[in-house]
Amino acid sequence: MRDLPQLLRRLRRLRILVVGDVMLDHYIWGDATRISPEAPVPVIDIARDSWTAGGAANVALNLASLGAQCTVIGHFGADESGRRLEGLLRERGIESVSTPGGAPTIVKTRVLVRQQQLCRLDREAAPSAYEVPLRPLTALIGPALAACDAVILSDYAKGILNNTVLRELTRLARAKGKLIALDPKPRRGLAFDGLDLITPNKREALQLAGLEPSPHAPFPAAEVCARLHERHATRHLVVTLGEEGMLLSTGGKVRKVIPTAAREVFDVSGAGDTALAGLVLALAAGSSLEKAAHFANAAAGVVVGKLGTAAVTPAELTAYVGRR
Repeated sequence: MRDLPQLLRRLRRLRILVVGDVMLDHYIWGDATRISPEAPVPVIDIARDSWTAGGAANVALNLASLGAQCTVIGHFGADESGRRLEGLLRERGIESVSTPGGAPTIVKTRVLVRQQQLCRLDREAAPSAYEVPLRPLTALIGPALAACDAVILSDYAKGILNNTVLRELTRLARAKGKLIALDPKPRRGLAFDGLDLITPNKREALQLAGLEPSPHAPFPAAEVCARLHERHATRHLVVTLGEEGMLLSTGGKVRKVIPTAAREVFDVSGAGDTALAGLVLALAAGSSLEKAAHFANAAAGVVVGKLGTAAVTPAELTAYVGRR
């Protein structure tokens, strides 16, 4: 990536709008040296707690960390977790806009013992509690969309994004000539088409294509790409394949598979958010899909070498690319 310094400079001129399911990621760090006398479970001696932005908010965090300006629209509850999440974003210069409603802030609590995740505790309401009528939502989104260079729809199947919202956001983005990308969750069954980019992982791509995974069979790349283009007419498709790298497709045709950039993998939490942020930033800055994928792949390679949900900085990315 010889043009990395120039690309990183171009990113600083971009503003990206993120719409989706924001969350607060809470980590409890501790150790376990005994079993509880009450039940056959370990007793955790808590050393510390930490918090960071998760879900769509983590996408925003990665965008800002790489130097772009960012606005994120999602639901922040009128609770301590919502205030904490807004504060974390404010510290990074990210503008946050909360959708109306009385639902609690979504919180994912992970308990880590000796740097290994023991369990995860989720606090959230049903998806219907996070849905917003179209008119109030578009009133919030309209000004932010007009000022941005690209739109990212970050779907974690929690309720903010539905078919009506997707259709309207796609229409608005198209009318203003904005690049629009989606990280889809198949279990929501959302109908979308005409986007510039979607970024499912391997399992999600198979589900979106209506294919059943076959144990030990190679990933049916050509069939997946053709089916997804036929169903959704997306310009670009990037399937994240884990340790196998990234599959690139344009117009329903397989273009290339880029090997993974990761050297050490400690935690894959949020790596998809990092890849999505990197892809959209590079595409919005004028890079080709292949160059954008190399950039995003390297950024994700840095993040999986960290524990917990994390973001990558230009300095970390430059050093990482220089060592490869």
